[in-house]
Amino acid sequence: MTKINRTIEIAIVGLGQVGIYLYNELNIKKNEIEKKTGKKIRIVAISAKNKNKKRRFNISKKIFYTDPFKIFKNRRIDILFECIGLSDGISKKIVETALRNKINVITPNKALIAKHGDHLAKLAEKNKVNLEFEASVGGGIPILRTIKEGLATNRINKVYGILNGTTNYILSEMENNNETFEKVLQKAQKLGYAEPGNPKLDLNGFDAFAKIRILSALSFNTKISKANCIMEGIENIKLEDIKIASQLGLRVKLLGISQIISGQLFETVHPCLVSKNTYIGNVNGVMNAVITEGNPVGESILQGEGAGPGPTSSSLLSDLLSILRGNIKYPFGISSIKRKSIKSFNNDHYANSLYLRFQVKDKQGVLSLITNRLAKYKISVKRIIQTPDKKNKKATIVIITHKTTEINAKNCLSVFRKNHKILKFLTLIRLYN
Repeated sequence: MTKINRTIEIAIVGLGQVGIYLYNELNIKKNEIEKKTGKKIRIVAISAKNKNKKRRFNISKKIFYTDPFKIFKNRRIDILFECIGLSDGISKKIVETALRNKINVITPNKALIAKHGDHLAKLAEKNKVNLEFEASVGGGIPILRTIKEGLATNRINKVYGILNGTTNYILSEMENNNETFEKVLQKAQKLGYAEPGNPKLDLNGFDAFAKIRILSALSFNTKISKANCIMEGIENIKLEDIKIASQLGLRVKLLGISQIISGQLFETVHPCLVSKNTYIGNVNGVMNAVITEGNPVGESILQGEGAGPGPTSSSLLSDLLSILRGNIKYPFGISSIKRKSIKSFNNDHYANSLYLRFQVKDKQGVLSLITNRLAKYKISVKRIIQTPDKKNKKATIVIITHKTTEINAKNCLSVFRKNHKILKFLTLIRLYN
């Protein structure tokens, strides 16, 4: 953005938890922003579906638009915040319209960037404006700016971590308070860490996976991958699994992992069992943590709150200050022309030790049936924990395996679905390192 001496005019589209919190932050921090950038800001347009909805902070109805596209006709905008949060539809259209009108865009919308980031980045570069999305990954952690600027001359080969504060809070509370998944989810919704209506995108791993795709593109200077990858959430993690893991000196964490393996891109999100003695095993509550491995820097760790409108607004304001200081940057660190596609690693070859929990009929021969099946697919057993429930004529069998591949596990375990001695299909959690 060229140097502008006049007041910078801002529009906010979307007044959910993040949008309304941002609106208030911009109003109360105007003087601080001017002090740090030399630029005055003014919110000249806000937009949401319902003008009269009761919101956390008071809004000015004089600048309210129910149709956000009328803003472009009626106002001269320098910077637009997109806080709707959809991957397509109005979110995509409003960002495209702003960029084509040479308006800088700031968004926390990881779903939009993960799906259309390449296209939108090219549009921003063509019109010589910024597309900023620091808040799309890691809440208040400045991980994207760290990769784009602080680690710019490093060759990063791996980035991984806890990327969803909601799921991390749920898993931590289950362990600390001995509470069920359902009960802790309700608590997370009341605290604003999980969506009150439908928290599915947090729980099923989609939110973390969108973030991993963004981190991959930035870390490895590649286009955003569209390949099918392993994506699992925490919906099937029971309190029983949390307790057993704790007895083994382990914790369950939902990890996003991206790395280059033999020149190919591997991306995944799934629950992992990690040691209580590791750094990642002690990142609890709504905290996120992102770890990069690169050359020559080695390992770098950033940690901070990853859920809630406060941390998200912090990153949005960071992007705002960057634009106000006159920094025109490539959205993904380098020109779109120089970012290449990369072949995806075959998920079948992904190897881990496994935690397998079976609920079975308490009958002789069931354990040998399971171990024989594992042996047939060259899955060797490292540890067995058997807990009988004589009253209900059931038993819980937990098996920790040595490392095996995804394809081996998939082919081996599918048969257990059809076995009448297995009362519930097994719970599988991969061990990380």
